[in-house]
Amino acid sequence: MNSRYREFLWLLAAEALQYTKAMNIATPIHAKSPKLDSKIGHTACPHDCPSTCALEVEISEDGRIGRVRGANDHSYTSGVICAKVARYAERLYHPDRLMHPLRRAGAKGAGQWQQISWDDALDEIAEAFVQAEAKDGSEAIWPYFYAGTMGWVQRDSIDRLRHAKRYSGFFSSICTNPAWTGFTVATGVLRGPDPREMGRTDCVVIWGTNAVSTQVNVMTHAIKSRKERGAKIVVIDIYDNPTMKQADMALIVKPGTDAALACAVMHVAFRDGYADRDYMAKYADDPEGLEAHLKTKTPQWAAAITGLSVEEIEAFARLVGTTKKTFFRLGYGFTRQRNGAVAMHAAASIATVLGSWQYEGGGAFHSNTDIFRMNNAELTGRSMKDADIRMLDQSQIGRVLTGDAVALRHRGPVTAMLIQNTNPANIAPEQRLVRRGFARDDLFVAVHEQFMTETADIADIVLPATMFVEHDDIYRAGGQNHILLGPKLVEPPPSVRSNLFVIEELAKRLGVADRPGFGFTAREMVDRVLEASGLPDYEHFLEHKWFDRQPAFDDAHFLNGFAHPDGKFHFRPDWINQPAPNKPPAAIGVLGPHAELPAFPDQVDVIEVADPEHPFRLATSPARNFLNSSFSETKTSRQKEGRPEVMINPADAEAGGIAHGDLVRIGNSRGDLRIHARITTEVKSGVLIAEGLWPNKAHVDGEGINVLTGADPVAPYGGAAVHDNKVWLRKDAI
Repeated sequence: MNSRYREFLWLLAAEALQYTKAMNIATPIHAKSPKLDSKIGHTACPHDCPSTCALEVEISEDGRIGRVRGANDHSYTSGVICAKVARYAERLYHPDRLMHPLRRAGAKGAGQWQQISWDDALDEIAEAFVQAEAKDGSEAIWPYFYAGTMGWVQRDSIDRLRHAKRYSGFFSSICTNPAWTGFTVATGVLRGPDPREMGRTDCVVIWGTNAVSTQVNVMTHAIKSRKERGAKIVVIDIYDNPTMKQADMALIVKPGTDAALACAVMHVAFRDGYADRDYMAKYADDPEGLEAHLKTKTPQWAAAITGLSVEEIEAFARLVGTTKKTFFRLGYGFTRQRNGAVAMHAAASIATVLGSWQYEGGGAFHSNTDIFRMNNAELTGRSMKDADIRMLDQSQIGRVLTGDAVALRHRGPVTAMLIQNTNPANIAPEQRLVRRGFARDDLFVAVHEQFMTETADIADIVLPATMFVEHDDIYRAGGQNHILLGPKLVEPPPSVRSNLFVIEELAKRLGVADRPGFGFTAREMVDRVLEASGLPDYEHFLEHKWFDRQPAFDDAHFLNGFAHPDGKFHFRPDWINQPAPNKPPAAIGVLGPHAELPAFPDQVDVIEVADPEHPFRLATSPARNFLNSSFSETKTSRQKEGRPEVMINPADAEAGGIAHGDLVRIGNSRGDLRIHARITTEVKSGVLIAEGLWPNKAHVDGEGINVLTGADPVAPYGGAAVHDNKVWLRKDAI
């Protein structure tokens, strides 16, 4: 990058930052009138968040973005977005944004680069892939991606190249599987009541999601019900986070014990007459069996497991039992444990015992993924998929790259990778294995990125990527009910290219550009997906901005029956045969200790239970100003988060001779690291919280929190239990 262009970017960044200086991050960013000299572009937030906010973007006469805000006329976003996205101009015009293709010029990770042309970069990637295939077969190449953008075209086109070339498959396990599996074994489908009904309820139970920090729109609708209807807000989580501070009833449970709380609530419902027996007789598979099973799951039993008092459990059970319109908003956080699928199933079961599904503003909701019915077969090249090609687990990238035979499915090594939309050298579990794998001299890695992430830093070729306002795409929400268009609003820097461009150009060089799905622009591919899905075309979306896919009330609330063949909610889940949205293929099979999963909702301790050698339970919870590893590069987000810290209860700190700000060392069998102590009553004794996925290099010794997280799969269909870690803690001897 030349000095004049860098100076230009600095000026743009400074201009974009002017409006953020007075921003209170505790307050959602509401829509305001645009500047007189700007026009408004309409798009959707591309990031890995269930809200998928509808956005309005100020665009100046010279084609730069300014303020980003929520769309007032969108019924879920309702004009409110989080602060980190509101200051997106800071990210778009960041002086450290990648601007040119780069070739590694020194040792891996040494930070020595040579600027090259796009043609040379793509030629070298294609040649490396050809050589890897000639030596070890097509499965030696592993295209690796995830949710850095949630746009269908820019995220998923990499699969089309994968299938066309018969490269190793990708089992995307790291985030959703325990939650999705636990919900769908209960309901048969991944959908639920209209999430806008949180604004028309009498009680909102926010369970396992720090919505103030990570899904601000959940709070928009919950607070609307509080103001207009006097609704109560209950928050269940493992520490006193910002959402807890908004609650009328705050329940802090020990990590991995959510199912015990759910069972005790259902016990009280049967005991005290809150259970809707008529509803269950019609809509549930075995209410009598469940009631018998729950006889011993008393509040006293659950109190000993969860750390809650008997009085807290009784009060919660009484509140939801006497409030017909209770909306259970179930997040991902409490499912990132090794018993996460069981916990999700148990929490969703409460709504069925109480009959909450019958009422507007009632029922259980996790995700609306299954309502959209979008056809991505051509986009992903599904017709070219070969079932004999191995599937490699995203979460086990460290094991894959270090030659673990089981992780490699007892086949050959991975020797070449293309990485888009993710940063595994920072976010993946078992970081020491991940780093060791990437350091291999025989591994070629190309990374397409917006910044020099830690994954890009250890690559052989780095390509600069567009951001969401610089390309066309289509989005579908998870936490709401709309399909949203994301049209190109501004021109990217001249030497920056989209994900689709890279896939198309590699297809030409690798001899598959004539295969199905190739040869279309992003806009054309959006139209093809819409047409295949029976949806209005691009021009319709350009005019109307989004499309509401919410099912009718009776379908959304399962009043026409649940989605299992018997039409029932399943208190007795089939843990190993039940279809699920992301079930591993037969070649992988059922995963984790599935034989230990219970016949009815129950507490099952397949978690990393604290022991004398590891007396603490560590969770790696999201930070308000980061989104996974995104935004950790922006100055404002870093300033507001401060530095990597571990939250420690005062009693635990006193016992260990630890003072606020001390360096402490935490560790387990996977490794150890040093981090600064934050002494706070926001965590309970025996629990440690490390908020935010800071870059590894932001930590004292260059190793981040995922050194401590494991990649063993969550039963029954996989997943990464990143909040489920037993660790030891001691003051560091400097």
